[in-house]
Amino acid sequence: MLNSPLSKQLFIGLLAALFLVLALLAILQGPVDLNINTVVEILKAQLVNYLPEHILKWQQSIIIDVRLPRVIIAMFAGASLALCGLIMQGMFRNPLASPSVLGVSSGASLGAVIAIYFGFSLFSAWAIPLFAFIGAGLSLSIVYRIASNQGQANIATLLLAGVAISALNVAAISLLLGLSLSNWDVARMIIYWTMGGLDGRTWDHVFIILPIICSGFILLLFYNKPLDLLLLGEQHALSVGVDVKRTRRNLLIISTAMVGASVSVVGGIGFIGLVVPHILRLILGPSHRYLLPACLFGGAITLLSADLFLTLFFKASAIPLGVITAGLGAPFFLFLLIRQRVEIN
Repeated sequence: MLNSPLSKQLFIGLLAALFLVLALLAILQGPVDLNINTVVEILKAQLVNYLPEHILKWQQSIIIDVRLPRVIIAMFAGASLALCGLIMQGMFRNPLASPSVLGVSSGASLGAVIAIYFGFSLFSAWAIPLFAFIGAGLSLSIVYRIASNQGQANIATLLLAGVAISALNVAAISLLLGLSLSNWDVARMIIYWTMGGLDGRTWDHVFIILPIICSGFILLLFYNKPLDLLLLGEQHALSVGVDVKRTRRNLLIISTAMVGASVSVVGGIGFIGLVVPHILRLILGPSHRYLLPACLFGGAITLLSADLFLTLFFKASAIPLGVITAGLGAPFFLFLLIRQRVEIN
């Protein structure tokens, strides 16, 4: 674990630098080879609104209309999931708490699937995000109410309720998928959303996810001290003047909005919210002053890395991004559980 503030700041700076490198690599990678000089010139041309004559229009279109939105969405979706996992682990003082474990991600997926199945997504681009937000909020509310007793949440009950609600959400998604098999276009969209991915993402999707996640991150910065105090226990937080009930409610609303926005755009992406905050907490310690920006970059790095891995090694295969994150994240987290011997309270 890093001890000095300077070493922690340097580590966050390294994460930011690594993110920029990966973002550039992600823009360079694709079926069409473009060198770094061409990419830099195209990006500069967007800023000055002038395209050099030797840059072809199709090259500009590939970078600006296809690859850049994909990278931006990967960045914000990954950051959002990692930040929400950090918040839930801090609020409930359990390293296993995350949007996927507590049923938030599956609830958002169910909301998105309902919007697709009943055709609401055809009327507005905001239909899927709205239904995803409602689904995430309802799932988390049910889980929290089941686990709460006089305003205090029992952690073991919370996790078990999350698993149960996730199972119900997955069952409902499977039911809607089975009912939609007669309409292959709808069934294909549902399958695509549940598996998660970045293919076909445009600037419309960027504008859906950008304001929600940016606003959520800014709001979370005001809660780094209350989160630190909640780690010491609810009674301690109450004794120093933290309104625990209000703080939890606000954090849950922010987390729900961010998860709903992410799932509505990238579909079901698991384990980022579980693994990334846990690893960074081992490196940086419990202070959310450092963990919040670290998770911002760490989540973005993780999803970008998974997408790069998919692009480099499975170019001709239609393997969903969610399969990669689950396939890499689950074994690694099991390794962490064995190594650190995490005790479930």
